Amino acid sequence: MNLLLLSMPDAFEHMPPVAIRMPNGALASLAGNVDPHHRVAIADLILVQSAVRSTVERLLRDVAPDVVGLSVMTFQRATALGLAQLVRRVRPDARIVVGGYDPSLAPHAYECCPAVDFIVRGEGEQTLCELVRALEGGAPLGGIDGLSYRMPSGFARNADRPLLGRAVDVVETSRGCTFDCSFCSIIEMRGRNFHPYSIERVLADIADARRHGAEAIFLVDDNITLDAPRFERLCHAIVDAGFDDLDYVVQAMTAPIAQHGARLAPLMRRAGFRYVFLGIENVVDEDLGFLRARAKNRRRGAQGGGNASLDAIRHLHANGMFVVGGLIVGNPDDTRESIETNLAFAQQYVDWPYIQHPTPYPGTPMTKEFEARGLIVDEDVSHYDGTTAVVRTEHLSTDDIEFLRWRADRWMKVRHMPAALAHSPWFVLRHAPRMLAHTFAGTTLKSLLGLDDERAVFERYRAHRRRERDVYRLPLADDARPAAVPASV
Repeated sequence: MNLLLLSMPDAFEHMPPVAIRMPNGALASLAGNVDPHHRVAIADLILVQSAVRSTVERLLRDVAPDVVGLSVMTFQRATALGLAQLVRRVRPDARIVVGGYDPSLAPHAYECCPAVDFIVRGEGEQTLCELVRALEGGAPLGGIDGLSYRMPSGFARNADRPLLGRAVDVVETSRGCTFDCSFCSIIEMRGRNFHPYSIERVLADIADARRHGAEAIFLVDDNITLDAPRFERLCHAIVDAGFDDLDYVVQAMTAPIAQHGARLAPLMRRAGFRYVFLGIENVVDEDLGFLRARAKNRRRGAQGGGNASLDAIRHLHANGMFVVGGLIVGNPDDTRESIETNLAFAQQYVDWPYIQHPTPYPGTPMTKEFEARGLIVDEDVSHYDGTTAVVRTEHLSTDDIEFLRWRADRWMKVRHMPAALAHSPWFVLRHAPRMLAHTFAGTTLKSLLGLDDERAVFERYRAHRRRERDVYRLPLADDARPAAVPASV
């Protein structure tokens, strides 16, 4: 059978394609786990944002897929539904499968779209493999765990798939997390658990990436520092294998880095780690309570108590690594002062800001509290991209929350450009105009001279972002518009 797997073109504001183009590990993992006699093509549509329709139409002609799979996050829902209808019109006999966080947590939004045949819930590698086998052999679908499928009377929902914890074909050293942060879709999708893969397997994946020309690798673990001794062994293994000639980017928890940083941070740098995404979340203790993130950001060991973020950052900076600071502002009780406290912390201590607003993704504990307090003001899930404020606080409007982040965020990003220039001069020089245009969308010479109101610049920036989304979003037929589907389903 021929398979075509597509990821959506919608991009996070903090990861513009002009600057960050990493292979899509999810699609590669799905493709790598399908039986080898099938022909599988994967396409990351983020690379063709201005030509989504023509690209998909060409792929449908060239690949002639029997099965088309769409990997979807919540803010990409409208795009996915439009693509499903496009596939149905161009290739009516193809079977359409959706998967990823949003279909897993809000399946009803896709059951309402007549073009969708199957929904893969949770981790999809084994489920998609078994589905393709069943379609090929005409076998019944009722025994495929993790699958929902369309019947004449509506969708049938099979049992959830047990977690297998086996290695997948991406540079991923572990999967899962045991913490229960209120904003996180990971634990809602797959439960609280942690499955490490063998270090030998990870080294084989890194070796394969190097053979194919990789110069930098993003270890995509949900929480790689959950087992700090194992992470230390992995760093040693990378050095011993001679793979320390690559640049590594990793996501990490603040508490383990703070606790073990005196020993771990020098080893990380020796292994080639360059950027560390720290889940700081918030530096105000009351907000950490709402986010259920106190435990993973608490100092441990002899120093005991308090926020671990500063200690973690100091260890990383002392060893020549850059900190990508993940913070969440705009929580239910946030005031202007508490948001500005977090922004000031980011301005002083982090190298690249990854500041987001709390977003009521389907099924998360955060969503339930926002609903109970009546703070959700925007239920259009196409806006659920993390940098569009869709919930207000008890003290601030969504416009005020987003404005405060935007005003501080763009200048923090510019501050990191000299370091990026020193490391990758030709890339930065070639792409700097587009990167700056992305970061400073809405800015004019008049506003740079201080002759234009900041709010006016902010509104132009938001209008630019809306136009940017409209370029690659396909129109929906009336029978598949998600407006009738609440964001919380």
